[in-house]
Amino acid sequence: MGQTGPDGTDQPGSGAVMRDVARVAGVSKQTVSRVLNGSPAVRPETRNRVLAAVAELGYLPNQAARALTTGQTRNIGVLAYDVADFGPANVVQGIALAAQEVGYTVSVAPMRSLGPVPVRDAATRLLEHSVDGLITIAPHRDIAKALLDLPRKVPVVAVDDSLDPLVPVIAADQVEGSRRATEQLLHLGHRTVHHLAGPSGWVAAEQRREGWLAALVAAGAPVPDPLVGDWSAASGYELGRVLAADPEVTAVHAANDQMAVGLLRALHEAGRRVPEQVSVIGFDDIPESAYTIPPLSTVRVNFGDIGRRCISVLVEQLRSGTATARQRPWLPTELVVRASTGRPPTVAPDGP
Repeated sequence: MGQTGPDGTDQPGSGAVMRDVARVAGVSKQTVSRVLNGSPAVRPETRNRVLAAVAELGYLPNQAARALTTGQTRNIGVLAYDVADFGPANVVQGIALAAQEVGYTVSVAPMRSLGPVPVRDAATRLLEHSVDGLITIAPHRDIAKALLDLPRKVPVVAVDDSLDPLVPVIAADQVEGSRRATEQLLHLGHRTVHHLAGPSGWVAAEQRREGWLAALVAAGAPVPDPLVGDWSAASGYELGRVLAADPEVTAVHAANDQMAVGLLRALHEAGRRVPEQVSVIGFDDIPESAYTIPPLSTVRVNFGDIGRRCISVLVEQLRSGTATARQRPWLPTELVVRASTGRPPTVAPDGP
C-alpha cells in the first residue's frame, strides 16, 4: 500500500491508497474519485461498494493533495449565531449530515454577539481556513447588515434572510405557520388571540408576528397589543403572569415553544386551566413540547431540511462555478395540534 500524490497517482508509503479501494470495490480509480467527490453520476450500489471498501481499508483521502489538484478544500464554513438554541443547532446538524453525504466537511464559527466586529472576526476565521463556500445562519437584522461588508471571496447561502440580493436564502414559511396557528384558535371560537412576540430585530419574531396579525385582520378580530419577550421561558413566564391576570384572555399564540412553556407555568400558578380556560399554541416543536402538561400545540419547523437545502444550493454553485440566481424557496411548516388548545369557555361543543 502507498500514498496518493497531488497528481492523483499512487506514491510509495504506508496506508491504503485509491488504487487499493478500487481493487477491493471492483471499480476504476476514476469511479472511486467520483464517489469521494460526491458526484451524482455513480449508481447507488456502486457508491455503496466503494464506501464499504473505504471503511474496510481505513482509507483516508489526502485532502491537501486534493486541494492542490482541484483548487478546493471541500470544506464549507458555517457562520452561526447562538448555536446552542434548538433551531440553529438543528440547522447546523442538517448541514453537517448533508455535507458528509456529498464528501464535504464543515467548519462552524459561532458568533457570540451581535454587530459587525463579531461577524467579521468569525468570517475571517473561516476564510483563513480556505473554505470553499459559506452558509450564514444570521437570524438578526444586525448580523444580516454586517454580512454585507464581508468580501465575497466564496459562494454564500443564507438561512432565513439576507440583505444581499445575490445571496440565495433558504427559509421556513414562518408567516404562514403563524397565520395557521392563529386561525386554528379563531376557528375554535376564540374572539381574539393574544401574542407573545419575539424580540425586535429578529427575523423569526417579525415573520411570526406578521402571520398572527394577518390572521386576526382577515377574520375581523380585535388586535391586542403583542407582549414582547426574549425567546426565553423566563420571559414567557413574566409576560404570562400579565396575561393570566386578564380574565378576557382565552387564547395565546407564543412566538416560540420556550416562551409558551413559561406561559403554561404562569397560567397554572394563577389557577387558569389549559385549555379549558386559556388555549396556548407555540412555535418550533421542540422535543419537550409533547411532554408539557398539557402537551403543547405548536408549529413544527423542519430545521434539518433547511440545513440540507443549504448544502444542495451551495454545492450546486461550487460544481457549476456560477452563482445561483436569487431565490427564496419557502419550506412548509406543519401545525401540530395537541391538548393545550380547545374551545373557549363560552363556546359549547358541537352536537345535540
